[in-house]
Parts: sequence; structure tokens; C-alpha cells
Amino acid sequence: MPLSPGTRLGPYEVVALVGEGGMGQVYRARDTKLNRDVALKVLPEAFVNDPERLARFKREAQVLASLNHPNIAAIYGLEDSGSVQALVMEFVEGETLAARLAQGYRQDVGRVLSDPPKQNASPSSAGLHITDALSFARQIADGLQAAHEKTVTHRDLKPANIAITPEGVVKVLDFGLAKAMGPAGGAHPSEMTNSPTLSLAATRAGVILGTAAYMSPEQAKGREADRRSDIWAFGCVLYEMLTGTRAFGGEDMSDTLAAVLLREPDWAALPASVPPAIRTLARRCLEKDRKRRIADISTALFVIDEPAMVAAAVPAAELPAAAPSDLRGSPRTWMGWAHGRRTPCHDSGARRDDVPATRA
Repeated sequence: MPLSPGTRLGPYEVVALVGEGGMGQVYRARDTKLNRDVALKVLPEAFVNDPERLARFKREAQVLASLNHPNIAAIYGLEDSGSVQALVMEFVEGETLAARLAQGYRQDVGRVLSDPPKQNASPSSAGLHITDALSFARQIADGLQAAHEKTVTHRDLKPANIAITPEGVVKVLDFGLAKAMGPAGGAHPSEMTNSPTLSLAATRAGVILGTAAYMSPEQAKGREADRRSDIWAFGCVLYEMLTGTRAFGGEDMSDTLAAVLLREPDWAALPASVPPAIRTLARRCLEKDRKRRIADISTALFVIDEPAMVAAAVPAAELPAAAPSDLRGSPRTWMGWAHGRRTPCHDSGARRDDVPATRA
């Protein structure tokens, strides 16, 4: 049952319900002690009544609270008010990336609007302006890298879990909550609803988790997710920001999962303004075999930081449609390929003078 405005949970006073999903109801609340707004994620009743799951969630929440990064929505703590258990989080002003994509217009963050939205404009398939897309992608990757360094994976990265403040700052939401809220005993895949969104499920091997359109092939097969699964989801989000359409879709969950497992995105849909290195980055993130994906999200940061240099250094006509099949994604390998080498420059055998002097 929704909490009414004015309800008190410890020092927090509920202001309004702002969202609801499989992981619980989210409220805007006022921290009366620190005089600031927070988000309260009230856990589902069935979850609270399972002592084993609740205890595991509290352990996971302690790890998630250690994440301290400007592109990750902070977790402040847990509030236990009898029958109500709530996760206290940073309240992010703004909109989700999903909402921004649905608007179907282009704008430059922090700059004069190039194409301001029309009143009552209907959603379109237009992607974000290239400047916005790369700015958001860099911030998402920055947040992922900070979490991966602490061995925390998101497991459910998607536009609905990415917030954008009015100043253009990205905040990744619900980091690690998919794992933290997974049922201890697990659920059989046949119990999942036939919907593209699977908001609450186990993360152990053999159980499907996540949102189907952004789910990695290994997750679609019910296998364990790892940071390479986050890299896949990042690639899905990057593609959608650039094109305005999902990389993988279908009429229902089964069709969507089939697309994830068997089909390629429409690479021709990428706008001409997308630099060659960014095109290749998207391809490398969306390798079906996770062993062939870029190994670390830091590679994405490196490439996104250098798109102008890469685009200027190598005319698009000189680049193959895809990167050489044996690239593994280290910055040295990427930059060696981007500078026109016909054979990849592997870390293990490269000489120091083979490395492009791209940075001081």
C-alpha cells in the first residue's frame, strides 16, 4: 500500500510517490535532520518477510554504500521502521535517459539548444545529438569503472536506470540492486512474466535477470553475469543514444531474447556523424561471445576521450567495417588499430616505440 505524503520513516518525511517497479516503490522524502531531499526505495512486503533475503540485502547494501562517485547515485543507508524497510538514496533531480530518448529531439548539454523540442512533440527515432551521446556515454562508463574497481557489477544497466540532471550530469541508478534483491532460493525462468522487463529475479546461474533488450547473451542463457555483461549493456545504451532505436527488440520477451542471441544490430542506422572509433567501440561491446568483448570499460573511456583525434587521423574510407577479430580492447591495441595498422598491436608483444604518443 502506497505511503501517504507526510508519513514519517525515522527522520524522513514522505513527500510524494515518484516511481514503482518490481524492486519496490520510490518516494521523494525530506531528511528532517540534514535538511535535504532523498529518495526512499521501500522494499516489497514479500521481500521484507523473507529473513534470509533481507539479511543478504543488508550485506549487499553495505558494499553498494561504499561506492562514492559523481556518476553513481549514492546510497546513504537503510531505514528500518517496523514493517517498512527502505533504502535511503540520493535524490536526483532531472529525467531518465529513457525519457530523454523518448522525447526524440536533439540538444547540446550546456550549450545553446540547436534543435529545441516542440510543444507536445511526439517521440521519434532520432538519436541524441552526437555531443550529448558521447558526453553521457563517458559519464556512464566512468561510473561503471568506479564500481567495477570495487568488484561491483550493475547487472541491469538500461536507460531507465540512468538519470540526467538539468546540468547534464549523469547518475547511474540502482547499482547492484538486482543482485542484492535476488531471491535466495531463486526462481525458475518459466515463472517470469512474458514481458521485455524482468525487474526482480535471481542472479545465480540458470536464472534470467535484467531487462531483455539490454540483457547480455550470457544472461539470456541464464548464466552468471559479470562486468562484461555491464559492457554489453553499455554498448546497447550507446547504440540507442546514437540511433534512437534499441539495438535488439521484438514483439515479446522471447523475440527480444532471440534477437540478443542470434541477430546483429542495424549498424547502418548509425549516423554519419559518429566517428569510426566510436562505431567500432559499439561493435566490440556487443560481441555475442563475452571473451571477444572489450575486457575493461576503461577502454571505452579511452576511445570516447579521443574521438576527434581518431576521426581526424584516419579517414572513414580507410577503416574496415569492423575491427580486426582478435582485438581485445586495451588502449594500446585500440589506438594502434585506429592509426591504420593492418595487424593488431597486442600488449604482450608491442614495443614501446609502437605506442602512439597521444597523451603527455
